[in-house]
Amino acid sequence: VQLQASGGGLVLAGGSLRLSCAASERTFSSYVMAWFRQAPGKEREFVAGISWRGGTTYEADSVKGRFTISRDNAKNTVYLQMNSLKPEDTAVYYCAAAPGPLSTVARTGRVGFWGQGTLVTVSS
Repeated sequence: VQLQASGGGLVLAGGSLRLSCAASERTFSSYVMAWFRQAPGKEREFVAGISWRGGTTYEADSVKGRFTISRDNAKNTVYLQMNSLKPEDTAVYYCAAAPGPLSTVARTGRVGFWGQGTLVTVSS
């Protein structure tokens, strides 16, 4: 599966961005999708994940209530709507695809495929 992330950029604190990740695979709907991020000098961390059909989502505590993950299986695309952004959200954001389950992805970070990353910079 090839994943192409886009939508990153520079935004002021309190602003919003929407990241998109387009998948090449026609079996996109058979994958759990997730977003991870890696800030400078830190390890990659799980941000949000969504089940195969979008019925279940899971967000990290650090973004809960501010970030929303969604997917459109007809467009082979997963989104991350980021609101109320904070400087500590600055990171390279990666989308990922996994055969599942979502709970394992969130707990272990084990995925099958990674996208190339898109940089989000939040200035204060």
